[in-house]
Amino acid sequence: MPTLRIAQDPAADELLGRDPLALLLGMLFDQQFPMERAFAGPRLLADRMGVDTLSAADIADADPEQLAAWFQGPPAVHRYPGSMAARAQAVCRLLVERHDGRAESLWSDAPDGATLLRRIGGLPGFGAQKAKILVALLGKQYGVTPPGWREAAGEYGAEGAARSVADVTGPESLAAVRRFKQEAKQAAKQAAGQRAGTAATS
Repeated sequence: MPTLRIAQDPAADELLGRDPLALLLGMLFDQQFPMERAFAGPRLLADRMGVDTLSAADIADADPEQLAAWFQGPPAVHRYPGSMAARAQAVCRLLVERHDGRAESLWSDAPDGATLLRRIGGLPGFGAQKAKILVALLGKQYGVTPPGWREAAGEYGAEGAARSVADVTGPESLAAVRRFKQEAKQAAKQAAGQRAGTAATS
């Protein structure tokens, strides 16, 4: 079982390491929300559901209002608890329909990185970037290394990178990834400003 230190909370990280669905949902929650809180979300959800391991079938079959209430807390599982509860339920319903409710079946028999990326990218709420980051996280920390996984993960698969949650192994690397994201955001803002200035003078 992999030892993860993404949530910076022993109980939350322990669940991520042994429950593939928890890892998948943590990745889903990692959007417009602090990374470590996103990945602590599955533990909060499991505690409120009164379970030790999350079940895709249980979440898929849950009453939407009850599921939303579990997400709302306090503390909230996500910044947007209602919409994220609905998205998590959509992911779990797809897992039940296509993968026998087993998140790990997305990668357990993936013949190559391209197939793995395609499967993850087909999940509700998983755009191209999020799918690549999860492929990188699975390869770097979860032992899921089908041929071509680094290529499928793109820049997130690079060894020694500090770009995403795939590279977080403790407080220091979390800080490094956060710095990278802030610098990237700042650079994008400056580039947008330069484009706007060029457009105004042309």
